[in-house]
Order: sequence, then structure tokens, then C-alpha cells
Amino acid sequence: MKRTILTALASAMLVCAASGATAAEDAALKAAIAAPSRTPANVERDVYRHPYETLSFFGIKPTMTVVELAPGGGWYTEILAPYLREHGKLIAAGNDLAAPGEGERKAAERFMARLNAKPEAYNKVALGVFAPPRKYDFAPAGSVDLVLTFRNIHNWMPHGPDNLKALFGSVYTSLKKGGVFGIVEHRLPDSKVQDASASSGYMHEKYVIGLAEAAGFKLLAKSEVNANPKDSADHKGGVWALPPTYANKDEDRAKYQAIGESDRMTLKFIKP
Repeated sequence: MKRTILTALASAMLVCAASGATAAEDAALKAAIAAPSRTPANVERDVYRHPYETLSFFGIKPTMTVVELAPGGGWYTEILAPYLREHGKLIAAGNDLAAPGEGERKAAERFMARLNAKPEAYNKVALGVFAPPRKYDFAPAGSVDLVLTFRNIHNWMPHGPDNLKALFGSVYTSLKKGGVFGIVEHRLPDSKVQDASASSGYMHEKYVIGLAEAAGFKLLAKSEVNANPKDSADHKGGVWALPPTYANKDEDRAKYQAIGESDRMTLKFIKP
């Protein structure tokens, strides 16, 4: 099985080289998304997270150095690691194994255990520290082609404006000139009030764009690939009422299941 996965990815790369860069990159990405090494529960979420369309929009290529900020449980890591394994580099920038706090150390250890469980896919993943507001140490200045973060910015809001400035600044510094910062985040309608801590998990699109532009980024493009018009962004328990979390358990579960996952902005910024 392991050999089959890697052979499929290698074959996709060869097809790319023979038929042109775009076709090759697409074939390799499709192979990574279709790899049987992915967790079945994660695959079920593809219908909501649109990994092929999202990563293609951000312009990912298999030769890039890519940083994934706050990879969490590794949903996107499962795709990025095999895709970048042979010709590129993935830096998973998250919790610190040497953190002073036990909670952060244990979270880092859990993520490492996931990587170690599938060395055939993850043994070339580099680790960096992205632990707001304490530490940002994930890549040398000007060394990265693409930085990605998925549904994380609301988690950083309670740290305050000074930390947000430092956080976005660390991303800007890590990127090469012309490098891209790709953001997916739960979207709050303009008609609703944005609170300072983003307690509902939703963010105004204009606010997120402003944070990036204040760090020096320019908005290159938006995509509605992760939009969900069924989501009113007005739920008891915030965005976590929706699948896959179902924070309210069985209360109105059928309603939330019918809505699906959140309405999300998908933003592509460039470092000029």
C-alpha cells in the first residue's frame, strides 16, 4: 500500500513533466488528495473544504517551499506532505515541543505522533514554531514561496492588535518577494457586528483584508470556492454549532447538518 501511494504520486510528477507544468501540478495534487493514506473522516469533508480548488487557487506547485500555519489535526497536512515530499518542502508551523506550558507541549507531541505514525508520507515534513503571542520561529526571512492558514485567524484575535501585527509581520518576513499568503476563514456578514475577540468564530472579510494589508500585503484575488450561502453565521455556540463539531450536540442537529460547514472567505495575498 505504501509503495502504491508513492508510485502514484511519482507517476503523476512524470506525467506533468511530459505534458506541461500545469497538467503535471494538477495531476500530482489530485494524486495527493486521492491517496489512500488519508484519514477517511477527513476525506468525507472534501465536499465542504474543496482542497483541490482551494490549493489550485493559491497557486501551489510541487516544487515550492510551503508553510502551513497552525496545522491543528493535520487535515491539510495529509495532502500537502505527500504533494511536496519529493520536489518541494512543507514546514508545519505550530505548537512548540519545548514550550514552557504543558498544554502547548502536549499539543505539539500529539501532532508529532501523527507524523511519526506515517513516516512514508511525513518523514520529510519540517517543523517550525508558530505559537502566538509568544514565539514565531518557522522559516528564515525571504525563504518561503507560499504560506497557508485555514480557519485560524479568529483564534488569534484575543491576543490583541499588537500581536496580530507581529503575527502577520512574521508571515510577511518569511515570504520571498512575490510570495503568496493564502487564507481561508469563517466569514461574518457585513451586517453583523465584529467583536474584538471573534467569539463566534466568524470574521468580517474586510477586517481580515485590513490585517494583511497593514502588514504590507496586497490582495491579489478572492474566491468563493468555500462559500456557503446556507450559513447565516448566527448560531447558538457560534460556528462550532455546525458540522463537524456540533457544539450543541443533538439540539437542532438536523438543521445544522442541512446547513453544512461554515461560509468561508478564501483570500490570496502577495508580498510585493
